Amino acid sequence: MSAVLLSGRELAASVRASVAERAAGLAAAGRPPRLAVIIATADQGSAWYVRSLERAAGAAGIACDVTDLSAVAPAAAVSGIRGTLAALNGNPVVHGILLQTPLPGGARLAELASGIDPAKDVDGANPVSLGRLLTGLPAFAPATAAAVLALLDYHQVALSGRRAVVVGRSAVVGKPVAQLLLARDATVTVCHSRTADLAAVTATAEVLVAAAGRAGLIGPSYVAPGAVVVDVGTNATADGGLAGDVDPAVASVAGALSPVPGGVGPVTTAMLLRHVVEAAGRF
Repeated sequence: MSAVLLSGRELAASVRASVAERAAGLAAAGRPPRLAVIIATADQGSAWYVRSLERAAGAAGIACDVTDLSAVAPAAAVSGIRGTLAALNGNPVVHGILLQTPLPGGARLAELASGIDPAKDVDGANPVSLGRLLTGLPAFAPATAAAVLALLDYHQVALSGRRAVVVGRSAVVGKPVAQLLLARDATVTVCHSRTADLAAVTATAEVLVAAAGRAGLIGPSYVAPGAVVVDVGTNATADGGLAGDVDPAVASVAGALSPVPGGVGPVTTAMLLRHVVEAAGRF
């Protein structure tokens, strides 16, 4: 068996084209969409992502303003984040706000993200947004979680009634992905670092989502023959590349597998931009 490739590049291009068309319409109506990004650490991976997001936003006709607090001492950076969020919340020309992680030492995402206006919370970081998602009320899901579902839909993967396993319980990916799968009538199990005999649990999945942040964690023995595997991992390698949470050898067992890079990643950026134009359209 050789797994079908669940590429995200074509889907991402389609979403970006739709976003650009909608952004142009909003601009013509006097509401040009604008995203504000706050970055507060010198993490190179985060800096790379923010630069790529700026380029993608510009190409789609979305203004992207970056507040860089990475050179500020941690305590001052936290204070700066709070003040910047308050200003952005009250700025009517800003439609989306993204607080980039990682955060300064000692800072908690849930605490700081609670300062983002839920109407502008385009990456679903505010606990209010997550609570609304849990209860089925309108809210922006975290972009990566939304990208997982969009990728499955694009490749026509059925979810209703299927056994799904999510490896990872973060508020950024694992928990919201599990909730989105539940909303689509999948039967969902969430695994984490203390799950006993992880391979025995993941091998029950018809749809397996790996979002643990550990390179190569999911090997062939963890996957049921024919399962659909979505790899959310973006782990830096020694040569400057990216490795997923799934061992590439899984392709010999799985029925379908998303690549890293080129799977969930490009769709995540596209979904974030979609959320920005959706937010701008509500103002």
